[in-house]
Amino acid sequence: MVLINILTAGYRNYSIWLFFLLLFTGILHAQISPGDLVKTHSKFEGMSNCTKCHVLGQGVENSKCLDCHKEIKTLMDAGRGYHSSSDVRGKNCWSCHSDHHGRNFRIINFDEKNFDHNRAGFKLSGKHSSIKCQDCHTKKFISPEAYGRNNNTYLGLSENCFSCHEDVHQGTLSINCGNCHDTKSFKPASKFDHDSTKYKLTGAHQKIECIKCHEKEIKNGKEFQKFSGLFFNNCSPCHKDVHNGRFGEDCQKCHVTTNFKAINEKRFDHNKTAYPLLGRHRFVKCEDCHKRGLNVKLKFQKCTDCHSDFHKGDFTVNHFVRDCSDCHAVQGFQPSLFTIEKHNQLKFKLIGSHLAVPCRNCHFENKEWDFKNIGEKCIDCHKNVHGSEITNKFMPNNNCSTCHQTESWFTISFDHNKTTFPLKGKHEKVKCGDCHHRVNDTGIRGYKFLTLTTYCETCHKDVHYGQFKQGKTSNCQRCHSYDNWKALGFNHEKTKFSLKGAHEKLKCSACHKEVHENGNVFIQYKLKDFKCAACHA
Repeated sequence: MVLINILTAGYRNYSIWLFFLLLFTGILHAQISPGDLVKTHSKFEGMSNCTKCHVLGQGVENSKCLDCHKEIKTLMDAGRGYHSSSDVRGKNCWSCHSDHHGRNFRIINFDEKNFDHNRAGFKLSGKHSSIKCQDCHTKKFISPEAYGRNNNTYLGLSENCFSCHEDVHQGTLSINCGNCHDTKSFKPASKFDHDSTKYKLTGAHQKIECIKCHEKEIKNGKEFQKFSGLFFNNCSPCHKDVHNGRFGEDCQKCHVTTNFKAINEKRFDHNKTAYPLLGRHRFVKCEDCHKRGLNVKLKFQKCTDCHSDFHKGDFTVNHFVRDCSDCHAVQGFQPSLFTIEKHNQLKFKLIGSHLAVPCRNCHFENKEWDFKNIGEKCIDCHKNVHGSEITNKFMPNNNCSTCHQTESWFTISFDHNKTTFPLKGKHEKVKCGDCHHRVNDTGIRGYKFLTLTTYCETCHKDVHYGQFKQGKTSNCQRCHSYDNWKALGFNHEKTKFSLKGAHEKLKCSACHKEVHENGNVFIQYKLKDFKCAACHA
């Protein structure tokens, strides 16, 4: 070994090295080779074969090994097998498989019992974990190329199931058996999902045994169960057509897979029958009408053949119930088709604001509809908001129309001059509510008519603060008129102090001063003292 290092270090030129090698063949052989090669490598003995495994001056490289062991190189290039595992990848071949230790040296140090098969890239699960190595790693399963090198090899097996197992499906299904089967047992095909096929099992089909549809036969001299190539574009390949072709081949137009007697409501065309389904009838369940079965004929000439009289006899004339279609349509029970024109043929005609009132406001009460005998007078629907404030003289029999109109409640046609307080002057332009709309002591708003007094102070503020009050009222009409507030009716000569002489030329404010009393500000018209000394010094 010392000599080889000297030669390698001193002579890099291949021709010089070869010269010395041939010159000292007899001497060097014993000194260069550390020992005999193993039996399988014995054909490489001799100085002329060293470079088949060694690279001069660099030792043994993996590429040299893989040039010969092509089956391992193929696996490594594909990232498969034990030599591609993290335990081996990146190592030198000679670190595990060193040579020159004699013909009988065990160059492959493999322990079958303690070997972790997961490192080979093929996990042993299910029944694979309980079988012996030689059950799989045997000549009939190993590729000829791999087996030809070493009849004890563990290489040359394929991960394809068919390399060890017979294809009982005879090429009719995928080569990937793991799509349907697991390693625990070939039957049943636990991983198979019928929904992944072109024909999904629904309804009663989910409960049928596979053999009922996938029958067994003899193919190529062997028992064969057919799973692919079945026809399922219609039901007839498996089921007998009980209608004998009268309704075509597409059974799904009427039937569903859950039950033959269950009708496919979404696809069944009821319009081909004597009673086409229109409007809301299209969304009714079959059994709601066909309660005694689909084969039992039903009456359908009138709505009441199926529907109860919702109005409970309100529209019964001479023991004959009017058909619902007079007022309702199949598109919906509401809105009613009973028009205003039809309503105006009745005793109570819809005019004015009544035209905008929904039917239920008059005809629906206490969660019940009522159409007959609900009344025709205002008081039958409307509360008398005036109570006893208006006497029967002005509202006989609670007849609101003596004052109000149907166009608007606030349109009043009342003659106020028939009362004890005729409207004069500016009172004629005042809104009714300005006088008659009142708030009582408890804050409740209401209308006053009969209990409303005719005193001016009832509506107007006494700006004189009681100076002219006589009894309950000041009687403003003595000075003022209904046309304006000016005291055109006041005559100073009718007072206790007559204006004569120079007093006639004085302004009112010269004598009648502004006073402040009890927080009120007003003009003092009624003087307590009108002697001369009271004004003149």
